[in-house]
Amino acid sequence: GKNCIVNNNVSGNEIDRFEPDCVLVVGGDGTMIRAARQLRKYDVPMLGVNMGTVGYLTEVDPGNLYEELDLLLEENYVVEKRMMLESVFSSGKKESALNDIVLTRAGSLCVICFNIYVNGELLNTYSADGIIVSTPTGSTGYNLSAGGPIVEPTARMIVLTPICSHALNTSSIVLSANDKIRIELCSGIDNKPQEAGISVDGNNMIALKEGESVEISAAKETTKFLKINKVSFLETLRTKMRGN
Repeated sequence: GKNCIVNNNVSGNEIDRFEPDCVLVVGGDGTMIRAARQLRKYDVPMLGVNMGTVGYLTEVDPGNLYEELDLLLEENYVVEKRMMLESVFSSGKKESALNDIVLTRAGSLCVICFNIYVNGELLNTYSADGIIVSTPTGSTGYNLSAGGPIVEPTARMIVLTPICSHALNTSSIVLSANDKIRIELCSGIDNKPQEAGISVDGNNMIALKEGESVEISAAKETTKFLKINKVSFLETLRTKMRGN
């Protein structure tokens, strides 16, 4: 049978102790994202039990929980792999993301100026409120709200979407998962000191000072979701778009 941990705040110690075949995550999409970050080093698939509104990441409705668990125990499921991003800061600090890595202004109402490099080559200099670097999983989150494209979640690509760009370069750019991205905070308007921060999957801001940068690439780890029901991503998308 399956050895499974049920928790909404599972720890590495529990993974080491129980060596589970899977982890049931009770909550919404935000809980799934937090669990993915906590479990990224353990290669354990997750099954989400949806306790919120219709989500993209949670698989099981509480009303069908026992039926779905029977399917799980019968090994009637598939494992879906989702790419993650890794960010490396000038300080050497590293963070992984399932959804997105977002540069935003901090402490002022001014736009921020920043350079985007792809594989060492300057892509563009932006004057904007920030930029979203999204995985396919994160494409239906902040990226979508900012006008970015919806990407099939098992694809391997990186989406760059400016936030309220103050020029005509407002289009999203879709890059290969093999590309290496660097965001560098450059001199601000009238050479005023810039205040900006990086959030990783919506976590606390990591300050970025003028001249500092963050490098972003596809992580070696992937997040694994267990898929039991036959509801496709397109059907979930239709439901969300209808507001049901």
